[in-house]
Amino acid sequence: MRRSRITVDLGAIRRNAVVLRDAVDPVELWAVVKADAYGHGAVGAARAALAGGASALCVATAREGEDLREAFPSARILVMGPLSPGEEAGARDARLEVALTSPEAPAGLDLHLKVDTGMGRWGMSLEEALAVPRERVVGVMSHLATADEADESFARAQIERFREVAAAFPGTTAHLANSAGALRFPEARFDAARCGIALYGLSPFGDDPARYGLEPALAWRSYVAHARVLEPGESTGYGRRFMAEEPTRVGIVPVGYADGFRRGLTGTEVLVAGIRRRVVGTVSMDSLAVELGDEPVGAEVTLIGDGVLAEEHARVLGTINYEITCGLSRDRTRAEVSVADG
Repeated sequence: MRRSRITVDLGAIRRNAVVLRDAVDPVELWAVVKADAYGHGAVGAARAALAGGASALCVATAREGEDLREAFPSARILVMGPLSPGEEAGARDARLEVALTSPEAPAGLDLHLKVDTGMGRWGMSLEEALAVPRERVVGVMSHLATADEADESFARAQIERFREVAAAFPGTTAHLANSAGALRFPEARFDAARCGIALYGLSPFGDDPARYGLEPALAWRSYVAHARVLEPGESTGYGRRFMAEEPTRVGIVPVGYADGFRRGLTGTEVLVAGIRRRVVGTVSMDSLAVELGDEPVGAEVTLIGDGVLAEEHARVLGTINYEITCGLSRDRTRAEVSVADG
């Protein structure tokens, strides 16, 4: 093994797409594969999602859409973010559909009018949307701000606001729900549900994805490169954040925050030779330390996978699982990346 190995199981993505397609039936499932499919590899993930029943692909940028068009000549591809200056011609050539966030409509592109129902980010008012010429409008859309939170009131208010939007554009595809909205609010599905995080077997609610029939698709592994015994009062790592109170065997794993294992993950758990072990001391740029029993040098270390969930690491960091997988370095000089189809 190199320093670390990232493996993506396309079979899991395909099966997750089937689960989500069945959950949102009879509306369409649209697969969100932006940001290199949340760190899973956009082309492979898109192919698996389409095989699992997704009927469109969603990206954030025109360049992402153009790259996918090369791999999928006939797929429906929606760019959900605004085009940057000079990108219109490329988007037309790639036959991309684009989200329009202001009334100024580019020529020759199929448009989805993005109406702000409460996200307070991209989007226009319903009145502005109604002023856009209808001949190229193929969809209306918005985005839920709180579908993953315990208090449902704001999400339900957004759904009702969007119902007005959809009614104002009969005959066009209306789409609002993200993964959390699709799983939690049937009334948010309208004509299509845009699912991203759940497609990769990650919970949009930060809990165990198995609750929703989802399988994590990504695994990340390294190994114990060095082991040592710390005597009482000795420490490992910067700042001496971990000092042994008794003789303690620790292993050094050649992965750190430059690889995506964040500095704040001290105290999280990983698997060493299949046994849960605690990360101790400060995570360095290129290494981390774990408590050991009698596991040998060379023992496999599972950082994500085999029951170690990205959601667990996210809770330690006080963040979301999206940030965990999006933050992994796929630089070939630091990690071996492989694709399976189990």
